[in-house]
Amino acid sequence: MKEAAIRITIDVYSGRENPVLEFSGRKLQDIAKRLQPDKRNLRREAGIPKIPTLGYRGLVVEQSGVAIRELPAAFRIMDGIAIGPDFAVPIEDAELEYDICGSVPKPFVPEDIRKQLSEFRELLDFWRRWHWDGLAMPPFHLALRCRCGPVYEPGWWNVPTRQPNNNCYNYACNYRTDTFAQPGRAAGAMYTALTCPSVRPAAIADALIDNSGADNRCPPEGHLVALVIWPNGDFHWYRKGRDGFWTHKPGPTAVTNLDNSGNLIIDPRTANRGPYTDFCTFMTVQHGHIKIN
Repeated sequence: MKEAAIRITIDVYSGRENPVLEFSGRKLQDIAKRLQPDKRNLRREAGIPKIPTLGYRGLVVEQSGVAIRELPAAFRIMDGIAIGPDFAVPIEDAELEYDICGSVPKPFVPEDIRKQLSEFRELLDFWRRWHWDGLAMPPFHLALRCRCGPVYEPGWWNVPTRQPNNNCYNYACNYRTDTFAQPGRAAGAMYTALTCPSVRPAAIADALIDNSGADNRCPPEGHLVALVIWPNGDFHWYRKGRDGFWTHKPGPTAVTNLDNSGNLIIDPRTANRGPYTDFCTFMTVQHGHIKIN
């Protein structure tokens, strides 16, 4: 039987693949001890964010090989709390997240990821202070609607067969590939840097149309998308729906119509985008004319 191992994914990016660390042998013993749930301090999931966010979203821990009985087969850690389908308990070492975020290999930048962990903790404090658990906003009608825009159907994407393997680019293009699609890869012209001047032409190579002057207006054909950048860290995409609102899919997490402040997204230029501080451009997706991978 395969030896015991633990795989930890730092869930922080939206467009590119997340950093992964593997532990086995002696390193496994130490990490398993630090991951032990403190069952004396059972805690309800109150205070745990109910929406995906841009930036740090926790550690995804998965066992393989000979199982460590004291640990669940798979769970998420957020702010020192181990979270599963029916439990939320503190782990033995609350500083594990900080250490893991600082252990990422090149080309990832440990300082950037640790900064996102810190900002995530501040966001959690805000939500807990205001007892935030998702916003219930009364419907209202926008004057601007997008006849050709896709319908907001998160249930289609938020299932185990689609959600983990399709990212923000897949969702923005309304194009399932199960490959965590990257701008330009299908055309053999993938971006070479995580900057607007590099990612934008890569998307154009996939047959997206630059529409920098759209100013949040719906195109006569196809639907409007928006590209934003975490400088030298990652890219992210939004799409405008038929109802005039914008929605997005942060990496392997669920589709949402809310920004990092829990607000509906009327304009991605003014939404809380977390670390994705550079708004690059609007683009148009012509249905049936693009190819991504």
